[in-house]
Amino acid sequence: MNAPPKSDAPVAASLARFAVETSRKPLPDAVRETVRLLLLDVAGLCLAARDTDYVRAGLASVASEGRCTALGHPGGLGPYDAALVNGLAAHGEDFDDTFEGGPVHAGAVVVPAVLAIAEHRGLSGDAVLRGVAVGTELMCRLSLVAPQAIHKAGFHPTAVLGAPAAAAAVCAALGLDGTQTLNAIGTSGSLASGIIEYLSDGSWTKRLHAGAAAQAGIRAALLAEGGFFGPSTVLEGKHGFYKAFAPSRAPDFAPLLDGLGERWVLQDIAFKPYACGTMTQPFVDCAVKLAAQGVSPEDVVAIECRVGEGTVHRLWDPIALKRRPPNGYAAKFSTPYCIAVGFIDGKAGLEQFTEERVRDERVLALAATVSYVVDPEDEYPRNFTGHIRATLRDGSVREVTKGHMRGGAREPLTAADIRAKFDDNARFGGWTEAAALAEALDRIAAGGSVDLAAGRAGQKETRP
Repeated sequence: MNAPPKSDAPVAASLARFAVETSRKPLPDAVRETVRLLLLDVAGLCLAARDTDYVRAGLASVASEGRCTALGHPGGLGPYDAALVNGLAAHGEDFDDTFEGGPVHAGAVVVPAVLAIAEHRGLSGDAVLRGVAVGTELMCRLSLVAPQAIHKAGFHPTAVLGAPAAAAAVCAALGLDGTQTLNAIGTSGSLASGIIEYLSDGSWTKRLHAGAAAQAGIRAALLAEGGFFGPSTVLEGKHGFYKAFAPSRAPDFAPLLDGLGERWVLQDIAFKPYACGTMTQPFVDCAVKLAAQGVSPEDVVAIECRVGEGTVHRLWDPIALKRRPPNGYAAKFSTPYCIAVGFIDGKAGLEQFTEERVRDERVLALAATVSYVVDPEDEYPRNFTGHIRATLRDGSVREVTKGHMRGGAREPLTAADIRAKFDDNARFGGWTEAAALAEALDRIAAGGSVDLAAGRAGQKETRP
């Protein structure tokens, strides 16, 4: 990898060079393994969500036929529609991978974009690996340029950062040259979007963001392949990406460029053990541990949590709404609910966020006891931690702390854990041919053919 560009060179030129060079050389074994696990995790999530009302709505919106697979469904779609449906399903239950430091969800954007273009163009498994590696690496690094500022501006980082990441990913998979890739990244800035107003009522737009970003990346790449011209200073320009989406903070491009192509940050991606918001996960672990000490929900008078200031507006405020979330999706972004259901059920999987479960008065009564205090020493967003201080009816106090996110770099899930999660998600979605799809994904990850027939509904598959 060459040195980063001079200060007067466009930042996107360095990203384009990384994408081109990565598309022409073997990937490190550890990177290939991470990509393999991403393919498996994303596919399982698509199967889990395939019969949901929001995925049905996404399928109703399609307007194309083609060679591309919407995992868990019959027939073939065009690349834009397949990317939308798979991204929507993969991110729909907020059970997909995350990146500490961002946070951002790369797999649900990049994998659908690359699989769609691979099926559309008949690309190899090696092309898929390179594309997913490029897009995931860049999306993680892009999230470090202006931490918290994108959320602060009212945008969803996965939505807006996903567009340039997916554009670079598709370019790498197609083997486009540096100029084309630079133009694709430049164009993607005008296709990026996604606000976080879903927090007000648990509506579905966050679910849409990953698929929309995947679509945008494909569009930008194919436009560039055809000669379309985009601004090379898209990221750092006076009217550029970070100025628009993160205006409260001056961008620092060092985390994006330093070691790019030499040190792979994607290897630190966190695979979620729980089907809820990223920063709630350590708090669920704390709640499970507290319950394991023999404490019952009825013993609890109050639970106080120490939290990072940057998490408050998404996961804690307004506190009355978070204590009684209006629906299952809103509950995923309510730390009080996640603590309560984790305490009572000992887990926070897909079953804990159904419409019936979020109306359980025993869970809601415990959630009503949960409050927070901002800890100025909290490491968010560099590290996701959890802390609960429970006051019991007998006057005693129990404290539990989780110093990191389980599933992340400090305590990663094993390959066997992620395969078990895939199987559980497939089972939840009523998919009977999970093993065949896992084998097909492994063939892709080994550089073989891109054949997702095992992921299409047909004679061997039955709905529950």
